[in-house]
Amino acid sequence: MTDTPVPGRRRPWSQRTRLGVDLAFAIPLFLLEAAWLALDSIYGYGLDVWAAQGEQEHIDAATLAYMGRVRTLLITMLVLAVLAAISRARWTVITHLLVALLAGGAFMAAQHDWDRSHTPPGCVRYSANC
Repeated sequence: MTDTPVPGRRRPWSQRTRLGVDLAFAIPLFLLEAAWLALDSIYGYGLDVWAAQGEQEHIDAATLAYMGRVRTLLITMLVLAVLAAISRARWTVITHLLVALLAGGAFMAAQHDWDRSHTPPGCVRYSANC
């Protein structure tokens, strides 16, 4: 018995995704993901910090929640980029990786601010007393 491929059956990685279909997914997803990242930093994090009115515990909780949301977005973008790469949708992969770079930069900036604000002054990072 020989395994002959069925003509109507197509695996997603067997052929490159058509350019029109690729761009139809890439452009709206890029706009949606970039807008979510921008609006979350403004309205999600910014308004939480504003509503805290200087209470450090609430500001810290808002910062940690924001970092968690950005990390979730970053992981989601990388998973979607892998799925788009399997489907051989070149522009969709590129847009997901661009948003992943933006989310990674936002996450690194938030993590850097967190580290700077929660390190005691004069403390050496890896000393025994820190």
